[in-house]
Amino acid sequence: MKICFLLQRRFTYTGHAMALTFQKKYGIKEFCGYVNVRSGFEFLKSQKDLNYSALILDEDIHETYKKEKLDLAYLAGLEKEYGAPYLWPYISLDRVVRYNLHVREYPYNTPTYSHEDMMRILQVTAKAIIKFLEEEKPNVIIFSVVGNIGSRLLYEIARKKKIKTIIISGALIKTRQTITENYQTFTYANEAFKKIQTNENPYLEDKKNAKNFLEAFRLNPQPYSATESIDVKSINRRRHFSFLLPKNLNRSVSNFSRSWLSYFSGSERHDYDTVKPWYETWDKTKRKIRVLIGIDYLYDEINFQEKYAFYPLQLEPEVTTLLLAPFFIDQLWLIKQIAASLPLNFKLYVKEHPSMFGYRRNSFYKELKKIPNVKLVPSSQESFDLIKNAQIILTITGTAGWEALMLKKPVITFGDIFYNDLPMVKRCQAIAELPYLIKQQLENFHYREDILINFLAALCAESVDVDLAQLWEIEGRGNMARKEKELIPLVDLIAKKLNLKANK
Repeated sequence: MKICFLLQRRFTYTGHAMALTFQKKYGIKEFCGYVNVRSGFEFLKSQKDLNYSALILDEDIHETYKKEKLDLAYLAGLEKEYGAPYLWPYISLDRVVRYNLHVREYPYNTPTYSHEDMMRILQVTAKAIIKFLEEEKPNVIIFSVVGNIGSRLLYEIARKKKIKTIIISGALIKTRQTITENYQTFTYANEAFKKIQTNENPYLEDKKNAKNFLEAFRLNPQPYSATESIDVKSINRRRHFSFLLPKNLNRSVSNFSRSWLSYFSGSERHDYDTVKPWYETWDKTKRKIRVLIGIDYLYDEINFQEKYAFYPLQLEPEVTTLLLAPFFIDQLWLIKQIAASLPLNFKLYVKEHPSMFGYRRNSFYKELKKIPNVKLVPSSQESFDLIKNAQIILTITGTAGWEALMLKKPVITFGDIFYNDLPMVKRCQAIAELPYLIKQQLENFHYREDILINFLAALCAESVDVDLAQLWEIEGRGNMARKEKELIPLVDLIAKKLNLKANK
């Protein structure tokens, strides 16, 4: 057994801790990895706890495109073999290459590469990954996310070559994590769901857990993760400018100085996806100015007595739109279509994602206000209250759709998301269908408690309680020994699907 990891940014350290657990508990000795950033690559090269047979760095591969001759015949063959149905979705998924985002802050949207450059980048990346997989021959690739040209190629090529793909994903039941072979749905949970629908006996404890979770959620709805609560988000001026308070000022100056020093003294400053500190400073300054000006004057009064549909804006740029709903990425356009598809006496309540506060230009919200039946809701408004009082919830792939289902509300989605598999959800594939889907959900919605509980039970059965947000995003490289211990349940879940036996 050889295990390959996609080691994406901070997940590098979490993935490495998982590899160590696979080695110690299951005796796996062969590992390889596709690494996204140089700091993680250098960490893996310098550590002595585990021997990787091969590590390739996305940033080094990317650099070779400058000397690569564009081979349209090769790309045509690649498109025939791995197209979806063409190769453009690989590029449009990559926020750095396609939009120059991450390097610059949203809403910046000006790529630095020409069309021909983008094709060359895809070409060199595909060649490197195919060579890597043919030489390493891993049995399985474990993904943290499919979020750029390299990771999408790694995923699609692996599946074509019959290499098992396992993607780690939040189960949206508190901090539980599940795994799936396909990013469009939860494959293992779906298999369990089908079994529960026909034979409940093996899942009695899971059904009990599902009922308890659902009851507790309805009594006191809470976000699936504490990091997603509006209580911890910077959704007002006070929090955005707290760095100027005397108690925080020294730390702010220290962080600012460290970022500039790290850039000029580090080995990453020439990498294509490294954030330039002067751009970071300029973009943050513009964001602070937008927050200072604010959009309070654009907010509308909430009236829970009127009939309304609820659309929560999605976080951008993320795989939730770039990968799972690429044709609905223009949210302003989508809101206009939703508003035009509602019954005449309905309002459309639109609420900004808490993590996007201060990012979008005020012109975006002013355009929203031009739509007669749209109301703009403050980010500080609790979404659960909006969901409970709405007649219908529409979302691209948001958690609001999942929460709405648990609150017995009709839902329409516009992208690939795991809860699409429930019959109470309607997926809009073409915008011309939307008015009819809304009419169907408003007039003929049939909520099924038994189906939801069975689905929740399947998620409970195929997930484990691991606070991955804490280990991955917050702690980063810190406390590797604790990471190993905390990740054991997740490693065990993957090992079960790989038929691995633990050491005695």
